[in-house]
Amino acid sequence: MGLFQIFDPSAKPVPIGIDLGTTNSLVAWVADGNPECILDCDDDPIVPSVVAYLRDGTLNVGKPALAYLETQPSETIVSVKRLMGRGHDDAQTQRDRAYRFLPMQEGQSNVVRFAVHDRAVTPVEVSAEILRTLKRQAEDKLHAVGGAVITVPAYFDDAQRQATRDAARLAGIDVLRLLNEPTAAALAYGLDREKTQGTFAVFDLGGGTFDVTVLTLDDGVFQVRATGGDSQLGGDDLDRAIALAVLAEVGQQDTRDKSLWRACMLEARKLKHALTDADEAVFSLDHASLTLSRAVTRATFDQWIRPVVERTGPACKRVLRDAGIPAGSLDGVVLVGGSTRVPLVRAYVRELFGREGLTDIDPEQVVALGAAVQADILAGTQQNDALVVDVCPLSLGIETMGGLVEKIIARNSTIPCARAQQFTTYADGQTAFDVHVLQGERELARDCRSLAKFKLSGIAPMTAGAARLMVTLRLDENGMLTVSARDEATGNEHTVEVTPSYGLSDDDIEKMLIDSYEHAEGDIKARVLTERSVEAEQTLAATRKALVSDGELLDEDERAELDGAMAALEGALQERNAEKIRMRSEAVDRASVPLAERRMNRAIRDAMRGRSVEEVAEQVEHARGVDAHVAEHSARRDET
Repeated sequence: MGLFQIFDPSAKPVPIGIDLGTTNSLVAWVADGNPECILDCDDDPIVPSVVAYLRDGTLNVGKPALAYLETQPSETIVSVKRLMGRGHDDAQTQRDRAYRFLPMQEGQSNVVRFAVHDRAVTPVEVSAEILRTLKRQAEDKLHAVGGAVITVPAYFDDAQRQATRDAARLAGIDVLRLLNEPTAAALAYGLDREKTQGTFAVFDLGGGTFDVTVLTLDDGVFQVRATGGDSQLGGDDLDRAIALAVLAEVGQQDTRDKSLWRACMLEARKLKHALTDADEAVFSLDHASLTLSRAVTRATFDQWIRPVVERTGPACKRVLRDAGIPAGSLDGVVLVGGSTRVPLVRAYVRELFGREGLTDIDPEQVVALGAAVQADILAGTQQNDALVVDVCPLSLGIETMGGLVEKIIARNSTIPCARAQQFTTYADGQTAFDVHVLQGERELARDCRSLAKFKLSGIAPMTAGAARLMVTLRLDENGMLTVSARDEATGNEHTVEVTPSYGLSDDDIEKMLIDSYEHAEGDIKARVLTERSVEAEQTLAATRKALVSDGELLDEDERAELDGAMAALEGALQERNAEKIRMRSEAVDRASVPLAERRMNRAIRDAMRGRSVEEVAEQVEHARGVDAHVAEHSARRDET
């Protein structure tokens, strides 16, 4: 007699954790207090992150899509995570040889569009199909599925995180939180249950992204100390290095044949998997354009991939330096991601950190398991006091006069967080502010990444420096950025949720940090020069305005001295010499003292004319009271 599976349709939806990976994706849940991955009908938890679009309009996702990798390379999308949040003209987009991309049309956002038969498909849509498949797999097991925690690389920027949320929304998934993959791995290992305190490094090398994070555990609180990595480094790059090395050996330098390139990449991946356990394997290719069979030893394989593996080194050293923790002080190194199965990777980790990496949990499942734990905590299903405190990977700020960057949220600040800073007008009668939001570590706007621009209008016209603009940057627990600007005088406010249409290019994030160190001295000099130039131009503008209205208050000698000082300052500005600008600005200040004093005396006389001493004293006392009230209000606001 057959048995029906009976479930309560009113049962509470079960929260899930999703690892949306570059190569493979998984979904997990917490059963009786223990996280476990959800298996498909073949008892396999892994869903390949592959989507094949067929000519008849249907599509295949996961294992069924693998059959089309060689026969329909342009219509079978793999490793789409590497293109999430990226622009059409991005370097990574151009590097993907297997696809046909549609050119960006006038008026369209700068987003990648795959040409698939007679339609255009974006990376967000492809990722949504993978997420739908994962959700259905969870529903087959749990029936009622609740919200999801979706993991992202710690080094995903705002655009990439937003694209991930968009894909989830398109798939009909309620996102409880975007969780950084290294933090998810720490939760999966139950470090909060095993130890009350300690410092750990999480080395996460997946199919397409690399993260390294240093975090401390203190009585159930996971505090991320520093994070780094490369959102364009992973197992795909190992495969690419193998394929290029084999093709170079047979003199095949032209990789424009998409079908041949895809076949080479697939065979490279098989070789990589085989050499994980064996000392020798065969690279065998049987393609219409090329047939070959090549025995490859572990030593040759290591030689081909070593340059790629060593690209993880600088980020690891920098993160340890940022965290202020020497490698020898770590309590453990957690290995995450399928690429950490490669023996050379594990050996390199041992070389970097001086210890063996922890591999007790399957490195391909650990992130999904950690996401499930976090989803269970957020849903209130289990009593767990673990608290996760993440950080933002790059500084955020706005552009100020002269093309400078004023950093408001510093790199490695804990999130969620909000930081505010006050700015003022540069010109008399200014009625609008242009707010330009930037991401990066350099001092000049041109060297940082632009995230958003907007205008705050309706400002009351005042003299330069009188208006006050409060700019507030808020990062939520998902790393999503919101910017608001408020005119303190009128209360006029504008708020935007930053949703850029593309993300950081191939090496931008890594390059931003490296450049910030290499160019630190030059950047500071450039900043000082720009600041002094802006101040000098303001001094000249104010002095010229005063001379037009009250120039007759100076005698000939005084006027000649002031004109000469101003001319010298203008010359220093032309030379762009910061020290000369400082000295000449001070000379203008000294030469303008007589004019300033006499203008003040005239203003006082005009204000006193026809008024008694008692009236003036009463007005002064009233002004003092108003100032005290404003100061008290400002102090309370600052405390808040």
